[in-house]
Amino acid sequence: MLMKLGLEILLGSKLDLLQHLRVGLIVNPASVNSHFEHAADLFHQHPRIEVTALFGPQHGIRGETQDNMIEWQTFRDERTSLPAYSLYGETRKPTPKMLADVDVLVFDIQDVGTRVYTFISTMALAMEAARECGKRFIVLDRPNPINGVQIEGNILEPEFQSFVGMFPIPMRHGMTIGELALMFNREFGIGCELEVAKMEGWQRAMWFEETGLPWVMPSPNMPTIDSAVVYPGSVMFEGTNISEGRGTTRPFEIIGAPFIDPSALIAELMKDQLPGVVFRPVHFQPTFHKFARELCRGIQIHVTDRDSFKPVITGVATISAIRRLYPGHFEWQQPPYEYVYDKLPFDVINGSARLREQIESGVSVSEIEDSWRHGLSDFATRRAGYLLYD
Repeated sequence: MLMKLGLEILLGSKLDLLQHLRVGLIVNPASVNSHFEHAADLFHQHPRIEVTALFGPQHGIRGETQDNMIEWQTFRDERTSLPAYSLYGETRKPTPKMLADVDVLVFDIQDVGTRVYTFISTMALAMEAARECGKRFIVLDRPNPINGVQIEGNILEPEFQSFVGMFPIPMRHGMTIGELALMFNREFGIGCELEVAKMEGWQRAMWFEETGLPWVMPSPNMPTIDSAVVYPGSVMFEGTNISEGRGTTRPFEIIGAPFIDPSALIAELMKDQLPGVVFRPVHFQPTFHKFARELCRGIQIHVTDRDSFKPVITGVATISAIRRLYPGHFEWQQPPYEYVYDKLPFDVINGSARLREQIESGVSVSEIEDSWRHGLSDFATRRAGYLLYD
């Protein structure tokens, strides 16, 4: 059975969901069908769909911006001439004015399976706006590219709620955006009028390459599936002074800093016996971001067995090892981070101060992983009622 995206299902058998309604479309560059045709163009050209506004998450509708905390301006989309609104920056939730000419909001954005990715927060805030303004909300479902089976990491604590973590879910959640929307709507009380256009042919154990669908970068630093596979752990380096590989051709796979001895770091990591991964020594010079144009030394994370690889605990182990080896050089980044000004970025990313405190106290990697088990078990039970696929 061929894979069909929620976008293709909607435009095929579920077009009546949009009949006689003015449509606001939330999209980005990865909002394409299996033939690389963009949702905004397909909707705009369709004789039975009236699109009145476009909305873009972080990095914009067409990928206009690169890094964090950069706001692009509201403008008219040059391909469709439709008004286009930013949902990243000072305004992260559609306003009543933005929705004045909209009856239904349609969300069609590729997620990467990690809590710390602003697109699912954009979805949640747009769902809230839809409820408050009496609008319907439709999610066009897409695959979780790193499969819908494995879950990992601590559960976000309410006092650490932010734009990179709105609800108590783990770092790696193993859900599709449609399933997350159902959970957000009912479990966490958004309560909008929600419809999910399910995919056909997707199975939970699938990695993205198995879908036969084209990979289009959902954000500038997510160039490949390999980036997405390591991202649930490597994103934590954003909360440190260690480069997470931004400014290289392999962001989140390459980790390093000028003061690191790759051989010493690899030897330290070998002690943790991390599954499904090999660390290779690398030297690199980022073209931008941390240590721009400086020679850095570190590791490249080579995943040799995705099914046994644990990205979150691998990230924890690497940060712990670097901190042990280089206590005079390693630092936690200082605020702000994603519009949070009163908490350390590392804590914001992890949705808790506990992980940082465990690392600072020298708690072993195995003990840290054990500390997640109860929360993950509870999450697995709660999410079961929202899963749409086998």
